[in-house]
Amino acid sequence: MKELLNSHLETVQNRLWKLSDHLYHHPELGDQEFASMELLVEYLREHQFVVETGIVGRPTAFKAVFDSKKEGPTIAYLSEYDALPGVGHGCGHNMIGTMSVGAGIVLSKIVSEIGGRVIVLGTPAEETNGGKVPMAEQGVFDDIDAAMILHPADESYESGESLAMDAIQFDFRGRTSHAAASPEMGINALDAVIQLFNGVNAIRQHVTSDVRIHGIIKEGGVAANIVPDKAVAQFYVRAKDRTYLNEVVQKVKKIAEGASLMTGTELHISNYELSYDNMITNQTLSSLFTENLLSTGVEEVKKAKGTYGSIDMGNVSQVVPAIHPYLGLDSPGLIAHTKEFADLTVTDHSHHILSKGALALAKTGYDLITNKEKLEAMKAEFQASKNNK
Repeated sequence: MKELLNSHLETVQNRLWKLSDHLYHHPELGDQEFASMELLVEYLREHQFVVETGIVGRPTAFKAVFDSKKEGPTIAYLSEYDALPGVGHGCGHNMIGTMSVGAGIVLSKIVSEIGGRVIVLGTPAEETNGGKVPMAEQGVFDDIDAAMILHPADESYESGESLAMDAIQFDFRGRTSHAAASPEMGINALDAVIQLFNGVNAIRQHVTSDVRIHGIIKEGGVAANIVPDKAVAQFYVRAKDRTYLNEVVQKVKKIAEGASLMTGTELHISNYELSYDNMITNQTLSSLFTENLLSTGVEEVKKAKGTYGSIDMGNVSQVVPAIHPYLGLDSPGLIAHTKEFADLTVTDHSHHILSKGALALAKTGYDLITNKEKLEAMKAEFQASKNNK
């Protein structure tokens, strides 16, 4: 039965390649991916998926379900399709979205025989304000047994870790005055931001090596001869796990409060993007996927590489067994978020790699549905990870 997945993939792969290429040629930014979403859900509907759009309050999010009406686990494939400003699909989300749709369709062709459900989730704005966060918070994964996503990269890597992240804005308010004639009458909000940066730099020695704190001055005044009455800084604060990140964030907030006291400014702190949790790879599920990816002809899957980035798949991994492996485009040293990366996704070679990725995802779903021992081992590992928090 598993071998049938190959033939089902062959019948849809040309359409998948066209979908990926279309997304490449028509990139849309996060939460603006209306045409991209419609393109994907239209194809899912052609294959008898029941589709709901605009879920969790995000207009470009969707949930597509194919139910065998027979008992069995529910397998979810997560589809990303947001692009980057000025670069387009420099992170390969055109491939990600298409591989997940392809995997869902291919697996759906045999679930009527083996049981279970297949779900494809459209998750907008991964690059900015990740749609997976409200999905995890609002129970979208409560009836899902496993969640998978596959990301293109220079080479293939096992699913690994990511850093938890908070996006924090510090808004300081002071009082304008003539900077030369009456500077004593002003309260300089930019001074507060500068003190905040100095304080952040001072604590770098006193946090663990995995911590990353990086920021910009979003607003800092309008003219050199006017004391700035408003200054805004935005920071990403990252750490290996959510518990320690919360500690670091409190340190940074206290630095901001101190900067406000030093300068006599008022301070307002907010989150300008959603928070991402750290990725917890389910190793049972990861090993199963790696075996299936190698079976498609991929020659090598390297051990997970260390990363200091953050992904909203981390939030998913906190509530359901999940993986986020990387699929090599056979281009060692290729840098993501570049036009070179985007252009590589639409070559004939990458088309065939896309097919391998979709097939490996579908095969892994098949194994979970038909192998109760693997399914229970995956669930047991996930429960143990929750208990160890």
